[in-house]
Amino acid sequence: MDANAPILLFDSGVGGLSILPAVRELLPDAPLLYAADFAGLPYGMKTEAEIAARVCGLLGRMSERFQPRLICIACNTASTIALAMVRDVLEVPIVGTVPAIKPAARASTTGVFGILGTEATIRQSYVDDLEREHAVGKTMLRHAAPGLVTLAEAKLRGHAVPLPAVAEACEGLISQSRDISIDIVVLACTHFPLLREELQQVFGPAVTLVDGAEGIARRVATLVDGQEFARTGPDRMLVTGVAELPAALRQTMSIYGFEYVDRF
Repeated sequence: MDANAPILLFDSGVGGLSILPAVRELLPDAPLLYAADFAGLPYGMKTEAEIAARVCGLLGRMSERFQPRLICIACNTASTIALAMVRDVLEVPIVGTVPAIKPAARASTTGVFGILGTEATIRQSYVDDLEREHAVGKTMLRHAAPGLVTLAEAKLRGHAVPLPAVAEACEGLISQSRDISIDIVVLACTHFPLLREELQQVFGPAVTLVDGAEGIARRVATLVDGQEFARTGPDRMLVTGVAELPAALRQTMSIYGFEYVDRF
């Protein structure tokens, strides 16, 4: 294994940045390559066939060009739809992101918890399977909140996030939980933790927001355990669909440690 080989984090946009700090905390010396498929954003409104074909095609070409030691599909929608297919066609270790239903069900004291995701994630049979396996005797309320993806992307581009817009995107879950004691909300899209402060204000202090970043980072660290790392330069970012990042987003990416942005 080349010590310079990066860990590739792939997302439809900036959502994977919510996983990045946990990965860096466990693997501070690992070279990282962040890929944002802005040309395909948002994934949650696409069909399963469109998502699978796009993710497999992009990751195949990126793997051939950059020879990553591991790929993390840092996108719940892409993972729930395309993870098995990507693993079938690539020999690189692949880590997916799945809704944190298991820890939420275990932690819920009221027995009622919610899950916020994209439309594509919420309707997957994979989510049904997780509910049957880990939430027996519990009530799981689902709501698709695609508007939060747009708001998260806007936030990292330096735009203000109106709290009423966040509340409106979550209203479907809030209305389901008005007469019952929901105590946990699973953020089943990597974009959503980027709005954690706003979401906490909307749901209130009695509700705990849960995401899978730490578990994903632990899985990544386990799969590369014992490997040699040698970062010879700053971490890089790949983007599709844009010739140049807006200045505010470029500044944000710099804060996250990505000084160089290449078009793919």
